[in-house]
Amino acid sequence: MEELIKKVRKIEIKTRRITRNLFTGGYHSAFKGRGMSFSEVRQYQFGDDVRDIDWNVTARTGEPHIKIFEEERELTVMLIVDISGSSFFGTTGQWKQELLTEICALLAFSADSNNDKVGLLLFSDQPELYIPPKKGRQHTLRLIRELLNIQTAERGTDMAAALQFIRNVLKKKSVCFLLSDFQAGGYDVALRTLAQKHDCVGIHCWDIRERELPDVGLLHARDAESGHMAWIDTSNSGFRNAWARRFDENRAAAQAAFRSAGADFLSLQTSESYASVLLHFFENRAKK
Repeated sequence: MEELIKKVRKIEIKTRRITRNLFTGGYHSAFKGRGMSFSEVRQYQFGDDVRDIDWNVTARTGEPHIKIFEEERELTVMLIVDISGSSFFGTTGQWKQELLTEICALLAFSADSNNDKVGLLLFSDQPELYIPPKKGRQHTLRLIRELLNIQTAERGTDMAAALQFIRNVLKKKSVCFLLSDFQAGGYDVALRTLAQKHDCVGIHCWDIRERELPDVGLLHARDAESGHMAWIDTSNSGFRNAWARRFDENRAAAQAAFRSAGADFLSLQTSESYASVLLHFFENRAKK
């Protein structure tokens, strides 16, 4: 437990600094609120939209008055995180799961800085853990503890089931970040359905060896989700090219699924600076 607390503290220090220096403003303007809420009534002025006239106040005072509305800034942010077996892989200093945890912490602290609610769904071949959206630093730290406490296991992936689960539990429009290596398909329909009501963003995390295999001869490899063992010949250039082509096709299919749903999609390698990529994304969203 003491070791877990140290890890939480370390990730808090690292991501809070990035949040404070880079993201609070970008996050604030990148995502719109849930709609418009009533603010006040004031006397009608030339040029005001007559559709905003408050007829009750106008009748009572004998002078035309209009309703003033302002954007609701409070958001609900949902972190939907893939914890299947393939996420516990990495060859460049950290696992994909570790990168996803840091990104989740960054998004959660950004939400906390903006006084937004944030929730968490961990999923594999089924929804594993759901924490409803809430506000506050202690709640944010709890989400990070859960992410850091995930145990490695041979879990499959069912993204469609996770998206359906979120669609059923979220009643108000939310910003849904789906973080995964997207190695499983079959979620296109569920994603389009979710994106009809919610603002969805896919964050694809991958390791360089999932695209580029070194020539090191025969390898006895194990599938992290099924446990299946197989020999692969990395000295075969045709096999290495097919390996890279399969990765590119899989990533392109994921990107196309999000584009078809009207959702955003980011792709991050484990050795990349996720801070600069997310900042660029936030800035572009704010300009739209």
